[in-house]
Amino acid sequence: MRQALLLLADSRLPAGAHAHSGGIAPAVDGDLVHGHVEVIEFLRGRLHTAGLLAAAVAARACHLATETAGAAAPAVDATSTPARNAGGARAAGGVWAVLDGEVDARTPSAAQRQTSRAQGRALLRVARQAFPHREYDALGTHPHHPVALGIAVRAAGGTPEEAAALAVAAALSGPASAALRLLGLDPLALTAAHAALATTADAVVAEAAAYADRPTDALPAPSAPLLDLLAQAHARSEVRLFAS
Repeated sequence: MRQALLLLADSRLPAGAHAHSGGIAPAVDGDLVHGHVEVIEFLRGRLHTAGLLAAAVAARACHLATETAGAAAPAVDATSTPARNAGGARAAGGVWAVLDGEVDARTPSAAQRQTSRAQGRALLRVARQAFPHREYDALGTHPHHPVALGIAVRAAGGTPEEAAALAVAAALSGPASAALRLLGLDPLALTAAHAALATTADAVVAEAAAYADRPTDALPAPSAPLLDLLAQAHARSEVRLFAS
């Protein structure tokens, strides 16, 4: 893998990923996750739901960043509902408006939409400096995280498959890292269990990458009601160690 892509996958990237637990924090608070077994099952479920969606969106965004290079985005009516989106890509119109709307439609939890945009904004700030690309200007100020990731991967010379792989890695590493801090688990045992998911993760990457050149409205729409409910509960919590 290219060194630039390894940088995007590095936990030290100043994009705030360390502050997000991917849902594991409210699961621990709700007494749903206690040890290694529950953590791995949580990761497995997240992999096939939120992970698959993020990976497919990232792959699609990477593909679109290649297709739209040099093309002007069509104008959009500034008074329309999509245009009034809070800094999101819909305000820019064109293919990014469509992709933004499809991600919103597949993210029923308002708290998760807010988290995705907060992470997207943070990543966009880093990517603008480290991996310049003209398509960032079409995203608004708060794009969904996998959209920003897909374009950043393209700017770093990566492929849709690599964008999907980075999204899947993030979907697993964030909750796993948070679980270590929250539960005081044996890091060696958790790493070994995490590694056992590698084959499944590779299969999800391959599935997600296949959506790169399909119509945007054909993106997968996996359902994860428990993650949605946990996100909403976490947003209302008065004491939080993680932003999400």
